Amino acid sequence: MCEDCADFARTVALLADLALYSDRHDCDDAFIITVAPALAASLPEPPTGNDPADGPDYLGGW
Repeated sequence: MCEDCADFARTVALLADLALYSDRHDCDDAFIITVAPALAASLPEPPTGNDPADGPDYLGGW
């Protein structure tokens, strides 16, 4: 996996883990409020060649 792809995948995984943590009844709201925007801002550009608009055409005009 290229370095950019690995950074993107790791950041997305961290955001997913943070989302799961935020659903816990004993989560630290201050932690989530502090970390979530910083983590989202650090999200690198998606790796090249992964444009969703380049995907297949679906029935119904999606």
